[in-house]
Amino acid sequence: MTQIIKGPPQKRALVTVSVQSCAEEAAELQSVSFESLSSVGVERPSRILKFRRIRMDSIEGNIKLLLQGKEIEESQEFCDFTLDDQNEVTAAKGVAPSSPAEFTPILKDNVCFIVAAVLVNSEGQVLMMQEAKSSCAGQWYLPAGRMEPGESIVEAAKREVLEETGLEVDITTLLMVESASGSWFRFVVTGSVTGGELKTPACADKESLQAKWVENLGELSLRGNDIYPLIQRAKQYWENQESWHPLVLPVTRPHTRLLMRLVIAIRKRVNNRVCVLTSDKTATHLPVTEINPVRSLHSTLRKYMTEIFGSDLPPHRPQGVLNVELQTSSPRGSHDGLCITILVPIRKALEEVPLIDKYSWVELPKPLGEDLLNRMGKNMIVPLNVIRVATLIN
Repeated sequence: MTQIIKGPPQKRALVTVSVQSCAEEAAELQSVSFESLSSVGVERPSRILKFRRIRMDSIEGNIKLLLQGKEIEESQEFCDFTLDDQNEVTAAKGVAPSSPAEFTPILKDNVCFIVAAVLVNSEGQVLMMQEAKSSCAGQWYLPAGRMEPGESIVEAAKREVLEETGLEVDITTLLMVESASGSWFRFVVTGSVTGGELKTPACADKESLQAKWVENLGELSLRGNDIYPLIQRAKQYWENQESWHPLVLPVTRPHTRLLMRLVIAIRKRVNNRVCVLTSDKTATHLPVTEINPVRSLHSTLRKYMTEIFGSDLPPHRPQGVLNVELQTSSPRGSHDGLCITILVPIRKALEEVPLIDKYSWVELPKPLGEDLLNRMGKNMIVPLNVIRVATLIN
């Protein structure tokens, strides 16, 4: 296959490659640059081509995994734009940074991860539970709550449903990710009931007073109206799963920081092929930024995009979430971070978009590029909802 590696003009090259493993060659060549080719023997260019092939194969493989909602293959936790880097950019503009230079996420201390389960039965009824907490006793809400130390998102959702409704469930997919700042996230999931008994008032405890399947929410006194769009999305999903995104389960993977990985996609005018951006700062990988814990995700995204493309940003908009990687630690604090992967399409041709050094474009094979484009259709990706004020669920 033929790939075009795009980057700063002095580093562009047409590379024709074949598919085979060459990991040892890649390890030897990580420090070799295009500028050094003139000073090496005749054997080195072919080895450079092999190294480039490995880099591209790695990116293509990770894009395939992300489109399947699976864990990508990376041997280390990358971060190209740390909080300290972000503060340096702010200070260079003559503005005093207001964000921390370092941030260690600690569950239930400076980060909050919440799960909410929207379960719909065959009659279109939604599983609801009646609150027992004194602050909202008697009001109704979805089974939801904060993640506990040592839990994955799926484990937390199963626990909350069982504690608050008495039912056992199989979690099948993410429906939505919500964020109210860089340190408050709610993961909305759905699934199906596999066992248990619906909690009745006779079984009331500190977790809830009772649970029931509800058809008309208007008959209940709700704890909050924020659940309406979540329920609407779940009902739409169960009514027509075939036209929605594939099942996307959160990946159980620990992270020490709050990270956002970007799949930045663009079309090349000359052949209409899809390319994705890669970072060449260390081993080639998809771009990753540290999330500012006191700013919105949109703020972090814009600052990082400016770092990559300069102040004249190409038109773009985050399309949604391809995967979420999270495994809280027990005891708290050792790995209470996460990595959320966002698809960001660029609405300009590649030829019109300049790059800052250390980033380059990788052209995807046509079928893979089309698969990525398909995820930009309606309901074909898990939505990211960035909200201004969080309704905290205790």
